[in-house]
Amino acid sequence: MKKIITLALCLGLGLLGGCASNQSLDELPPMPAAEPSVDDVNLANGMDEPTPVESSPDQDKDNNDLWVRLRQGYGLDLEVENDRIRVQRDWYARHPQYFTRVTTRSERYLHYIIEQAEARNMPLELALLPIVESAFDPFAYSHGRAAGPWQFIPSTGDYFGMERTWWQDQRRDILKSTNAALDYLQKLSNRFDGDWLLALASYNAGGGTVSRAIRRNEEAGKPTDFWNLNLPRETTAYVPKLLAIAQIVQEPETYGVTLHPIRNEAYFRSVDIGGQIDLTQAARLADISVEELYLLNPSFNRWATSPDGPHRLLVPVDREERFRTGLAELPRDQRMQWARYEIRPGDNLGAIARKHRTTPQVLRSINKLNGNTIIAGRTLLIPGPSSGKGDYSLSEDSRLAANQSRERKGRQRVNYTVQSGDTLWEISRRYSVGVKELAKWNNMAPGDSLSIGQSLAVWSESAQNSSSVVPPENDKMVRKLRYAVRNGDSLYAIADRFNVSVNDIKSWNDRVASNRYIKPGQRLTLYVDIRKTF
Repeated sequence: MKKIITLALCLGLGLLGGCASNQSLDELPPMPAAEPSVDDVNLANGMDEPTPVESSPDQDKDNNDLWVRLRQGYGLDLEVENDRIRVQRDWYARHPQYFTRVTTRSERYLHYIIEQAEARNMPLELALLPIVESAFDPFAYSHGRAAGPWQFIPSTGDYFGMERTWWQDQRRDILKSTNAALDYLQKLSNRFDGDWLLALASYNAGGGTVSRAIRRNEEAGKPTDFWNLNLPRETTAYVPKLLAIAQIVQEPETYGVTLHPIRNEAYFRSVDIGGQIDLTQAARLADISVEELYLLNPSFNRWATSPDGPHRLLVPVDREERFRTGLAELPRDQRMQWARYEIRPGDNLGAIARKHRTTPQVLRSINKLNGNTIIAGRTLLIPGPSSGKGDYSLSEDSRLAANQSRERKGRQRVNYTVQSGDTLWEISRRYSVGVKELAKWNNMAPGDSLSIGQSLAVWSESAQNSSSVVPPENDKMVRKLRYAVRNGDSLYAIADRFNVSVNDIKSWNDRVASNRYIKPGQRLTLYVDIRKTF
């Protein structure tokens, strides 16, 4: 994906002297594209019939076909033909069902993207770029930490003002991410004198990477167009992918592909909701499923909109009036469900937050606390879902649980609780799985940080592997110990003393795995990393 760079942005914007960061985004590591999801999605509810106009049958058909509008706005050279384009086009042509799934998924978003691209006078082939980036899956998350339909990495999302909080990740916000992506592509085009292929290559590899490739060719007396540049392998395929998709959309029958019909009309409207609201309440007011509401508003991580805004929701066009009316009639105190918790002696904000599946930051914000100090006897307001967990099927927690539970052929699930000092690499080594696999099973990227107490799903290749995990013998920093249990010992105390996990101890000792109790004098086998003992 995008190794998008602050320096490139500053050059394109003429802001080099005003950049706050010392590190340019050009220096960031490559961002691999998200693996497209090919899961089926529910088709949208039917739209009202458009108002009849006087026109010929063919004109009427064309005017109401979004694909016709898209083709009419093409601006790239699709006559170019080479093996790089042909390979990509042949793959899509051999997988017409995949192409149909992806274009069907685009139905909710494509009209808005086309409108925004037209307003900027951009070639409309760019509206198809989310197929390359995320397969139009708004929840796509790559192992390079890129998120959303346009696959923004955190630093670039921050640059474009897309906030990431406990409540929401605005890189998945349809309006914000689309406008940021088109703005950025436009600036890259300006940087490369209107060359859209170089702009697209820069969107994937970073403007600095493309500029350096151009400079090398200039010094060698070679052409500096995209097709002649020495770019990263992923980028050399990235631009041909978009061109291949655009060619198929231009002549789908030629390649044996059927495009899902999409009406040339807005799918959604943005409604000002004036404050926070539970998403099941909002879905009920709009008379749509909670899943449909999440797919239109995929930035929300939890069961409700963010208390900090933006206070808007996208709803299907034909449900807008129903939603506005219902929202106006709903008493404000029924928008959210709140629990009242009386603070007890010994309580702390972190423990209360964990108990109620929220964060100290959220509790501080809602209860207008300046710090972590709380007083026994006082009451805290704690937000919570108004419906059962299953009703929020596309919340962050529900998506994680579904992914962790999905069966992996030939593997058995092990539940692992993160301990102090753990990393994804160390856990993957312990269970003989790949870091990328482990991250993917838990909706993470290999570079993501872990939290103590976090629950991970580890899909081991066999039951034997999952119950007898031994660190590699060639690791000279790991020592095998025989530990005699003492009076007052517990598995948790021993694990803490040697900086290992309780799950580790159970996996190294069969008798402990089958019996939760340990006795004084009992001998345990431990594998201790001497770098972590103190």
